[in-house]
Amino acid sequence: MIDSRPEPLAAPPTGSWVTYKRLLAYVKPFWLAFSLAVLGNVIYAAASTGMAAAMEYVITAIENPTSQNRLMLTGLIVGVFALRGLGTFFSQYFISYVGRNVINALRNDVFDRLMTLPSRYFDDNAAGRLVSKLTFNVEQVAEASTNAITITLREGLTIIGLLGFMIYTNWKLTLVFLTVGPVIGLVVSYASKRFRKISQRIQGSMGDITHVASESISGYRVVRTFGGEDYERERFRDVSARNLKQSLKMASTQAISVPVIQVLVAVAIAALVWTMLSPEIRGEMSTGQLVAFITAATTMAKPIRQVTSVHAKIQKGVAAAYDVFETMDEKAEEDPGEYAPARVDGHLEFDQVCFRYRDQMDNVLEGITVDIPAGQSVALVGRSGSGKSTMVSLLPRFYEYTGGDIRIDGHSLKAFSLKALRAQIALVTQNVVLFNDSIAANIAYGALRECSRDEIREAAAKAHALEFIDRMPDGLDTMIGDNGVMLSGGQRQRLAIARALLKNAPVLILDEATSALDTESERHIQEALETVMQGRTTLVIAHRLSTIEKADRILVMEKGHIVESGTHSELLAAGGAYAQLHQIQFSEHA
Repeated sequence: MIDSRPEPLAAPPTGSWVTYKRLLAYVKPFWLAFSLAVLGNVIYAAASTGMAAAMEYVITAIENPTSQNRLMLTGLIVGVFALRGLGTFFSQYFISYVGRNVINALRNDVFDRLMTLPSRYFDDNAAGRLVSKLTFNVEQVAEASTNAITITLREGLTIIGLLGFMIYTNWKLTLVFLTVGPVIGLVVSYASKRFRKISQRIQGSMGDITHVASESISGYRVVRTFGGEDYERERFRDVSARNLKQSLKMASTQAISVPVIQVLVAVAIAALVWTMLSPEIRGEMSTGQLVAFITAATTMAKPIRQVTSVHAKIQKGVAAAYDVFETMDEKAEEDPGEYAPARVDGHLEFDQVCFRYRDQMDNVLEGITVDIPAGQSVALVGRSGSGKSTMVSLLPRFYEYTGGDIRIDGHSLKAFSLKALRAQIALVTQNVVLFNDSIAANIAYGALRECSRDEIREAAAKAHALEFIDRMPDGLDTMIGDNGVMLSGGQRQRLAIARALLKNAPVLILDEATSALDTESERHIQEALETVMQGRTTLVIAHRLSTIEKADRILVMEKGHIVESGTHSELLAAGGAYAQLHQIQFSEHA
């Protein structure tokens, strides 16, 4: 199936019309439903104009109440209202159909883009604000692409129809009525600019509300343990008050602009009535024509009010669409590589690798050179901030190294496609991420979902997870709650290890993989990890040196440099940085 949705622009839109035009491009795939909505609006406008024109026949029927006139008048009233009802149904249902499909397409596009953005984007943007884009901001777009279009088309066509009828009846009187047009235009223009500015602030404050709420809810244990309830209440009240302030500004602008426009329309109608009493302007118009003309002029007051009030919705939608498109226009992860082997051997080479974060002047890693043969286990140790986690984050290309090169089996990481590269790597971190799903679905996650039940059980057994899984009410099918809230820290860690075991990748990264385990569990896991590390290239980050004594090689890092390299016994004998770290930990343990 061909995707007919528009491609994201290279740069964010700059003007409200550019943004709105891009938003309307999402309507194209649903042109038939949109056409039926337009037809409904045309029928509604024709019926509304017909009601004003019918007043001439009403006066004629009152002055000459024959049976034929009575029948014609009653039929006319029923016919006009039936036509108007049909038009209302067509316009409202089909524009809602279009609108909800546009929202669905937009949400999917934004989410698709989020799935391709680099790690730095998520470092710079709080999760709560990104969720707000997908929920609140995209809903605001619905207002601009459904209700706003419906009202603008329906009431706009009604105004055109009524004006046409008035010009046809008496063009001189119509000119008197139109004198307030430019003034109404100025009021609408001022209100529109203000609406757009306030809407952007409202969206920002909604992002803050989502961000503060999600932090407080997900971190409720820390909040309660450290007595942070009052502080969190204050934070939430502050962002909520900001949102309230901007919403009230929006409401006041709308509340002022609508009655001002109504008064201007009333002045125009009053001028019309005053002028109509002049015989030379009235001309040959009959009483019925005069009543029909005034009815058309007064009927126009409501559609004018509706069209001007809809500007608030349009500007909200444009501001929201701008924010949504801004995310969609973010550059995706660079993925020019095409090398995609089925499975690598796992020979890793770091060749003068340097790295610095975008806003920092100094390198976090400086001239890292190390050759790791396939199947070797290498442990990285050092103080916090020495660059261990950064170094292993470069392997799956979560960040792009800024100097030197990293190669797997002689091929530069940049030659691999991202999908193929990441398929070669299994990762277990100390911050375990689990999903609100069953245990089986968490172990066989993503590309592993085709694995058999037996394979899942085998991986769980190797990770010493079966001992608690089999005690669960539904075994592997037990739901574990948001981020595995139903499990202990050690149990969550063992599921993450089982997931890595099931992937059976040639390169394994263990970033503090045993940090959340008690001594008994750690002993079991250590045995499982020693089994799984055989035949795999493994990078292990560990603070507890007792867990990495059997590593083939230990690299000691300090301030982004490798300062020592060797086996456990060699480094102890050398009496350098590793020996000092070991002595400190041994003393603490003792």
